Amino acid sequence: MSARSALGRLLPAALLGLLAPLLVAPTGHGAAPSYVALGDSYASGTGTRSYLADGSSCQRSAAAYPSLIAAARGYALTFRACSGAKVADVTNAQLSALSSATTYVTISVGGNDAGFADVLTECATPWWAGDCNGAIDDARAFITNTLPGRLSTLYAAIRSKAPNARVVVVGYPRIFMGEDCNAGTWFSPQEQTRLNQTADLLNARTSTQASARGFAFANPTSRFIGHAVCDNPEWINGLSYPIAESYHPNKPGHSSGYTPTVSPLLTSATVTVDRATVAAATAQADELAARQRAYAEVDAAIEPEVFRAPTRASLRPVARARGIDLDRWLARH
Repeated sequence: MSARSALGRLLPAALLGLLAPLLVAPTGHGAAPSYVALGDSYASGTGTRSYLADGSSCQRSAAAYPSLIAAARGYALTFRACSGAKVADVTNAQLSALSSATTYVTISVGGNDAGFADVLTECATPWWAGDCNGAIDDARAFITNTLPGRLSTLYAAIRSKAPNARVVVVGYPRIFMGEDCNAGTWFSPQEQTRLNQTADLLNARTSTQASARGFAFANPTSRFIGHAVCDNPEWINGLSYPIAESYHPNKPGHSSGYTPTVSPLLTSATVTVDRATVAAATAQADELAARQRAYAEVDAAIEPEVFRAPTRASLRPVARARGIDLDRWLARH
């Protein structure tokens, strides 16, 4: 065989060896695009009543929109969102999951920094027992004056750690629709309006910071209209037991509210959640839980922010101080 003939046979084989990795379709979990879900309870899935056994109190759910999107698109999800997370918690406990290999990121945070649970706790009391307007005023001042700087710093850190990722910042829906159908809370129509306006303000300030960093902003407001607390059907829980489920999106809120809002911006295609999607997400629950157990120690530092419902015991001292016969008042209301 001549040298030229031998070279002619070797070159195609060598080229095939170089091209083979490009021609073979990706298989296995490691080849899937990397998706890291960051943030608080509205991303983790608090409110869906079904949580991963990941050794934490983060209330991560296979029914939450990050899991549904990942299952539908075949992404490898690192599910870091955690109930109670504030901006500092995302920075300290969640950003380590990002890298130059991260392809997709979602982040929702800011509600806990603004005192979401405490404001709702104050406003759920009868008008004579709390200062709802004062609590809302304080939250609005924080959202306007302090939160934008925190978000700007956080978003810069996300871009630094995941320079190649598509990042979607996710907002919050309006919780109320003007009526309070829950026995045991006393949100007035005026208070509900102001609370919804505060959610709008939070979204506006968050969107501005996201745009400044070149991130997309997913605003769920319009999709949740007609599905607030006390609507039919409601996609946000009202007063619930366990109490931590209260005032968070339920399973339809994630599947029909958040997923079709976030997915077009994240994946360039709308994910429609069907039975197959839910089954695929459920099938991945154990794997997701196992992956998060490695972070259990750092997750333990995040304190859940929990709404506290008014009780006779909590109202009685205030009623006594204001000369109100609590039992008689409750019987009338």
